Amino acid sequence: MWLSVTSVDSRRFTLNLMRVAIDIRRISEFGVGTYTRNAIRTLARLDDTTEYFLLGIPGKLGDIEPLPPNFVTVPTHPNEFSLNSYFELNRILNHHRCDLLHVPHLFWKPQSVPCPYVVTVHDLLDHLYKVNSASWIKRTLHFEFTQRVLHHAARIFAVSNFSKKDTERLFHVPGDKIEVIYNAIDDRFRQGHATDADRKLIAERYQVTYPFLLYAGRISPHKNVIRIIEAFAALKAELAKEGRFTDLKLIIIGDELAKHPDLRRAVIKTRMQNDVRFLGFVPIGVLRIFYDLAKVFVFPSLYEGFGLPPLEAMAHGTPVVTSNTSSIPEVVGNAAVMVNPENVFEIMHALHRVLCDRLVREKLKARGVLQAQQFSWDNSVRRMLEVYHEVVNG
Repeated sequence: MWLSVTSVDSRRFTLNLMRVAIDIRRISEFGVGTYTRNAIRTLARLDDTTEYFLLGIPGKLGDIEPLPPNFVTVPTHPNEFSLNSYFELNRILNHHRCDLLHVPHLFWKPQSVPCPYVVTVHDLLDHLYKVNSASWIKRTLHFEFTQRVLHHAARIFAVSNFSKKDTERLFHVPGDKIEVIYNAIDDRFRQGHATDADRKLIAERYQVTYPFLLYAGRISPHKNVIRIIEAFAALKAELAKEGRFTDLKLIIIGDELAKHPDLRRAVIKTRMQNDVRFLGFVPIGVLRIFYDLAKVFVFPSLYEGFGLPPLEAMAHGTPVVTSNTSSIPEVVGNAAVMVNPENVFEIMHALHRVLCDRLVREKLKARGVLQAQQFSWDNSVRRMLEVYHEVVNG
């Protein structure tokens, strides 16, 4: 097979005769879905020669459709862990004579595939924090199978240097097999500041007419949302003494509150029932308005493979208070105030400083916009295409 790749500085790649399958069955999930949608959207813009077969459920592509004719969605069994899926994947790859399979998330159930595959590692949370309740035997099998997947991959994409080092350390994968290809924010977060119509929408639909701090993202123990609530309660007490921001609220955008009764208990315990609001899921078009209007974005996560929400907030010039752990320092650089995420009062004091010190706010706004511009889907996907080429030629 002969392949040619244009310079990475040109607008489009030319990859002759290559056929690439991409597993899109997790495209509805938070982080993996964002990654998959933006990778496909950018591939569609940069590469009109390679044939792409998107393996998943038709109709799940949402706002990235319509795609050009070199992209075809192939209906696939939705349960990637089923026996039917095991045999079906092999049949599909053979039928379409695929040269490469890209699984944009770390999987562990054994798969028999007739072509090389690359896999994306977002984080290793399952293996580091034992977040599930599986037995020791299941966790051991999970680890062993994951290690097998990684060692048999033709190449591994890690979304940060932190995730790369964790993969090397935990699974003993050679570093030269792992390519760091950064995430980037969705272009819709770069559409400028909120308009008067945007403000009116938020006021009418969500009754938000007051200053607020914002958290947006999944709600799970490692996201540290309970400490956000506790830090906010301490902040409100401090601001009350000073007579400042008496109407300040905390808005939490993410999963439904009904799924997380521990958060409701934290709100009741801190007596913040009138000052903490849970809005559940909101679409990107609305989320960007909340990012833009927030006084401070707070994200003291205990562990992140990359951590997109701080960058999304920075793109709007919103000051960020975040963690000094895992990949986050690598992502935010010097454009955020970083804290020990396990220290509630450190989080509170950082929020107070960013909220009340005008010079700090202005510095963070300017740095944040520049930092968000350092990460580009075009640059990341160009490198991804080069690796596709290297693997198929290899």
